[in-house]
Amino acid sequence: MAGVRVAVVTGSNKGLGLAVVRALCRQFQGDVYLTARNPQLGEEAVKTLNNEGLCPLFHQLDINDLKSIRALRDFLKEKYGGLDVLVNNAGIAFKVADTAPFATQAEVTLKTNFFGTRVVSHELLPLIKPNGRVINISSMAGPRALAKCSPELQERFRNVTITEDELVKLMEKFVEDTKNGDHQEKGWPNTAYGVSEIGRTVLSRIQAHQIKESREGEGILLNACCPGWVRTDMAGPNATKSPDEGAETPVYLALLPTSVDLPNGELVSDKKVVTW
Repeated sequence: MAGVRVAVVTGSNKGLGLAVVRALCRQFQGDVYLTARNPQLGEEAVKTLNNEGLCPLFHQLDINDLKSIRALRDFLKEKYGGLDVLVNNAGIAFKVADTAPFATQAEVTLKTNFFGTRVVSHELLPLIKPNGRVINISSMAGPRALAKCSPELQERFRNVTITEDELVKLMEKFVEDTKNGDHQEKGWPNTAYGVSEIGRTVLSRIQAHQIKESREGEGILLNACCPGWVRTDMAGPNATKSPDEGAETPVYLALLPTSVDLPNGELVSDKKVVTW
């Protein structure tokens, strides 16, 4: 299928991910893949959009399963010769009332939101074609959590020369400190989700820099974005935006014209760059 453009949205059988697929089906010139861990739920979501007159395709994907990620990678490489748009949407958050120990919440949340997203990126970013677009769904919970970090941690997370290895060690340190019960004494905020979103946003900045250096002139743009407070299973029914409204900023970034070279490596909310 050389010449056919392709977009993939991770974790997209419901909520924000499904809304992003819906919008891309309407606006993106090419094939759009809805992905989910559970094939039955994924196929049901595809049928929902079929009933709206849209034609997404389905591929199984569990971002915590390397075999699953590589199966998608190999499929895209063989069928399309690469990937034009990647929206890393899959993520989790514990409810405020959840009684799971904080250390458990930290480990589980970072496993998916940071480490899972990182593995997907390692496997799929090499497939991104010239003028490709990559969007890592993050949150304004990241900047809020960053403001509650110690000055030393803030400096490290804001340092433009931070490496991926250094970032990974910091994320691992947070999980370790929560298990020891002294994460706040060590300068961390008391929010596992917030720290995971610091990780995703900083990872996006690092990835954008790496792509700019290694694939200079290819016009690839990679950004993190906050969709806003969206009515999903994760955010609850009182959130201010519908999923379709939440999809506006990620889809805006996915469809940035080839004539622009910014934003890149930024955190974007309501289509505007947020100061990190």
